[in-house]
Amino acid sequence: MSERLKGKVAIVTGASGGIGRAIVAELLSESCTVIGLNQNQDPSNIGYYEFIADVTNRARIEEVIGEIIQTFRRIDILVNNAGVTKDTLFYRMSYEDWDSVINVNLTGAFNLTKACIKEIVRNEGVIINISSVVGLEGNIGQTNYSASKSGLIGFTKSLAKEFGRKNVRVNAIAPGFIETPMTERLGEELKNKALERIALRRFGRPEEVAKLVKFLILDGTYITGQVIIIDGGLEL
Repeated sequence: MSERLKGKVAIVTGASGGIGRAIVAELLSESCTVIGLNQNQDPSNIGYYEFIADVTNRARIEEVIGEIIQTFRRIDILVNNAGVTKDTLFYRMSYEDWDSVINVNLTGAFNLTKACIKEIVRNEGVIINISSVVGLEGNIGQTNYSASKSGLIGFTKSLAKEFGRKNVRVNAIAPGFIETPMTERLGEELKNKALERIALRRFGRPEEVAKLVKFLILDGTYITGQVIIIDGGLEL
């Protein structure tokens, strides 16, 4: 175990999910103090401090961030990872399908960043937003998800411009097909079609996304405002 993040405090939303759990593990491996925000309690907590909070509930987010600052005295890293999908063709998409995805994936990132930004500026910290290749390319049946992830990219670039002078770095990561419970729900036919489009002929692993997160935090010290695609050559 390395100690390159010893003394640093990171918040990861959606910490109990596939990518979120892998990010938490990578940060813990660097002796970081990791705080996970989940909507429901994580039955297999791997050693992080857990807070139960809906990222769309601003009052609860402000309360939780206040508790974190009071307890841990600092926030250095924010990873906006929490996300949902409610896929359906546009004709069938309900207002609730649209609102819930935008509220979690985009407004949720705004809520967390707004609550944390003063601490992150004070500590010259790092913000990483987990977007998606769908936010760059679009996809049939995912107008809500695509809009939310595309919005997250614009959010990332604007924050990077605004806070670069404060030595705060803000980047987005755009994964392709990653082996998570979300992709497990895809039928075999869809999986096979996806694999045919991927140059490396396999889905990515959550750990590969997590290592990219760690790189951007620790070694990407002159990288900001960028969208790093990790998709195995899906969009070539």
